[in-house]
Amino acid sequence: MARKKKPLPILENVTITDCAAEGKALARVNDMVVFVPFCVPGDVVDLQVRKKKHSYCEAEVIRFIKKSEVREEPFCQHFGICGGCKWQTLPYEKQLEMKQSQVFQQLTRIGKIELPEFSPILGSVKTREYRNKLEFGCSNKRWMTREEIATGEPAGEMRAIGFHITGAFDKILPIEKCHLMDNLQNEIRNSIRDYAISNGMTFFDLRQQVGLLRDVMVRNSNTGEWMVLVQFHYDVEGDEQRAMGLMQHLADTFPQITSLLYVNNQKCNDTFGDLDISVFKGNDHIFETMEGLKFKVGPKSFYQTNTEQAYHLYSVARKFAQLTGKEVVYDLYTGTGTIANFVAKEAAKVVGIEYVPEAIEDAKVNSEINSIDNTLFYAGDMK
Repeated sequence: MARKKKPLPILENVTITDCAAEGKALARVNDMVVFVPFCVPGDVVDLQVRKKKHSYCEAEVIRFIKKSEVREEPFCQHFGICGGCKWQTLPYEKQLEMKQSQVFQQLTRIGKIELPEFSPILGSVKTREYRNKLEFGCSNKRWMTREEIATGEPAGEMRAIGFHITGAFDKILPIEKCHLMDNLQNEIRNSIRDYAISNGMTFFDLRQQVGLLRDVMVRNSNTGEWMVLVQFHYDVEGDEQRAMGLMQHLADTFPQITSLLYVNNQKCNDTFGDLDISVFKGNDHIFETMEGLKFKVGPKSFYQTNTEQAYHLYSVARKFAQLTGKEVVYDLYTGTGTIANFVAKEAAKVVGIEYVPEAIEDAKVNSEINSIDNTLFYAGDMK
């Protein structure tokens, strides 16, 4: 007869003392490290242990006894479920302190590296609507919360566009409003959802590998341009016509979209780097600008997702390099050549290497349009 598992314990009156990796908080109970989501230092809580190992355990809050003085109310209606922005309850300045402390601890305590005095983290000027790219999955199996299931009510509409749930990748959390990017992306995503549902379009089933509407990528730039790429999965006769109906709807509804693209993805995953992208309307790219330079960004191009913070990052890297104009600089994983072109004026030559051939072509174009003649770009695997 199988031995019954002992029930996992409840830990009472536990004080959260620190932040840990992956957006979790940390406490210590009788020399046991306890990881807890959605808490901040100073919270006093009762916990239900969910997973127990030899030297640590993972737990969930079942009651707040006292909330920390530094705790903030999350501003997003999807906080706690979608899996992103896990430190919304912690002021941004405190987040920076915690992140810097974690880096220091990882390098000194675990890596045994002796470090000089740290320069403080350069925080982002914008803490909302700072991203230039978001990707939304489409599924015929939306995520249902415990509370929703407990009601016993009919599930209702199960088709959804939003973010994949951690640990349940075939499920999608429907997103009504995301604060990571300019609000137009919310309007575009919700319009796609409403049109698709009202017109009886099927949404992708990851396990069965069927369903027409598969994925939506939205990009914007500091030049005011917008790119939308819709992934379809043609299953039956008439699917292509239905897909083109959705594309025409987007073209008619959102004149702000300057690059409207689509692809028929028949693969087992949502990656499209090896697929041919079709242009429905506009250009096959958008442009970003930085320090007087212009950068072409295509649907397959890598570009830092926080444009303003990317400028600060590149500026610091260039300053730390202390270039004299005589050096050969290697920009590995160059993407569209943004760093390569950014530092080119202070180096003798810059060599950029990138795995994605389309990105390398964009990098070459970026040197061309900025009249930079001391860069060389090669497509290849850095391994």
